[in-house]
Amino acid sequence: MGRGSCGGSFGRGVTFSRPAGRRTFQPTAMAQFVRNLAQRAPELVNAAVTYSKPRLATFWHYAKVELVPPSPAEIPTAIQSLKNIIRSAKTGAFKHLTVKEAMLNGLVATEVWMWFYIGEIIGKRGIVGYNV
Repeated sequence: MGRGSCGGSFGRGVTFSRPAGRRTFQPTAMAQFVRNLAQRAPELVNAAVTYSKPRLATFWHYAKVELVPPSPAEIPTAIQSLKNIIRSAKTGAFKHLTVKEAMLNGLVATEVWMWFYIGEIIGKRGIVGYNV
């Protein structure tokens, strides 16, 4: 059959043919896969829920503790900690950190930096205009 004819193969695995003036559809592996997936969907959803419940409970437990803004009583402690960091930078005490401590400090700084950018993106309501 030539170009523009009604018969032939369209894509991988699904064939449309036109014998004796009518169209027939012959399902292949992809159609069988979709049918099996639709039949197993409730089983897969139940497995996903069973797998996710304990992990989500752990996440919410730590999220409630770690993602809470500081209380007014914790602000002076945070200010003192910031002063200690500035003093350490001025005196060069940061040079005596172990590799592990330096790595952790770098990861914390990177996390704060990323949260800043995420806040900006949320504030702008879009990622357009950022070099990512």
